[in-house]
Amino acid sequence: MARLRRLLLLALALLLAPAAAQADKVIALSFDDVPRDRGAFFTPDERTRWLIQALQRAQVRQAAFFVTPGLLEEPDGAGGEQRIAAYVAAGHVIANHSESHGALASSAAPAYLADVDSATAWLKPRPGWRPWFRFPYLDEGGTDIAKRDAIRQGLAARGLRNGYVTVDGSDWLIEDLCLRAQAEGKPINMRALRDFYVNTQVNAAEAGDAFARQMLGRSPAHVMLLHETDIAALFIADLVAQLRRLHWRVVPIDEAYADPLARMAPNPRSAVGTLLDQIADERRAEEPLWPRAMSRDTMRFEFDKQVIAANAAAAGAH
Repeated sequence: MARLRRLLLLALALLLAPAAAQADKVIALSFDDVPRDRGAFFTPDERTRWLIQALQRAQVRQAAFFVTPGLLEEPDGAGGEQRIAAYVAAGHVIANHSESHGALASSAAPAYLADVDSATAWLKPRPGWRPWFRFPYLDEGGTDIAKRDAIRQGLAARGLRNGYVTVDGSDWLIEDLCLRAQAEGKPINMRALRDFYVNTQVNAAEAGDAFARQMLGRSPAHVMLLHETDIAALFIADLVAQLRRLHWRVVPIDEAYADPLARMAPNPRSAVGTLLDQIADERRAEEPLWPRAMSRDTMRFEFDKQVIAANAAAAGAH
């Protein structure tokens, strides 16, 4: 009860804060797992065209695409190099998401760093390259402090900075749920899907900012973790519009990673999750100070309720 009371008081304080105090919320967009295979609605080539056009319509000048070059060898990897180049030509940047997208928990430090090196060798000669590394699964070593520190030292020796995130709304799960619905022959209500996607991501951003203000005493430049999905291609402009309605300013990711937050290297009990998750763990913050938009089980339940059931209800009305 005490925890719930604290969360309610925090939410109320944010709602009652002057609009000017909330207008300094800043966020940049990043997309992982590039190039992804075919999704629920588009071919990979179609998705890239839609996503570039949607970012242009939303006036997002610069996002980051974290590339896993090993995905170019997958069945849908054909044309991936051209799609990555298209993002850069549109003004965006590319960075390292490892060669094989393996979890650090299941890899020894030397092998892990060799995998990072392989991706760097592919990426570094290309236009738009930034020396950032995004940990797959946001796994920075878990409770293995020696491995965590070995990887930190290895990345620093290579001139690679941590491409951390502060906001993670598990958008990849929504794409997976759409694929599951299609496999099961369940029609998807596209308007409800748009609202579900936008709301989960915006709620994650609002929760992340509330947490940051409480833990850091300020609102930093946030970085949102998204994935190169069909859902993003369809609805990223709607997401950006809703963020702006809530007084967020969407900035180039170069600007976001210039925030002093980038110099923080927390010492958590478990180095997994967003940078804010790890700061909370380091400070032994009492849960749930950093409430996620919703748990994955809840997201699955709400997707079926809001997106699938909504379509069935609409069909029944006719």
